[in-house]
Amino acid sequence: MAAGQDDVVSQAVPTVPDMVQLSPGDTAPAIALLDQSGTKVRLSSFKGRKVLVFFYPKADTPGCTTQACGLRDVAGDIGDTVVVGISPDLPAKLEKFDDKHGLGFTLLSDPEHAVAEAYGAWGEKKLYGRAYMGIVRSAFLVDEKGKVEQAWYKISPKDTPLKLLAALKG
Repeated sequence: MAAGQDDVVSQAVPTVPDMVQLSPGDTAPAIALLDQSGTKVRLSSFKGRKVLVFFYPKADTPGCTTQACGLRDVAGDIGDTVVVGISPDLPAKLEKFDDKHGLGFTLLSDPEHAVAEAYGAWGEKKLYGRAYMGIVRSAFLVDEKGKVEQAWYKISPKDTPLKLLAALKG
């Protein structure tokens, strides 16, 4: 061994962990976040009811408004299924979004994106050739026992209410 070589430590190149991908039958990750009125909401508080958990990038932007209003518009057709939207927005912005569009369902603030990461809804996105980390629009139907019944990654805003209705009828 040449002089000084024994001081060199071989270092493995760190790898980026694969994004979580939830599948039907998986236990839904816990949720404990502040809603649009500043009240802590837990997924476990809805046990016994189905819950649609959907992740959207930013309140009051065109796609997010289409998605949220589409879910608002099918509220009368989903029985006692709970709808919960999650974004990195702070509660005050979520409250304005809810008030402006009369959404009538729970919006949760995940500014540290910990819950989005647990659901696999936080990942690399590209816009105008620039890569950045952000919310990957996704939706999950969680059953009455807290298990993932359906997982829709990269769902379009217009498809979210349609997929929910189809899953509930199925």
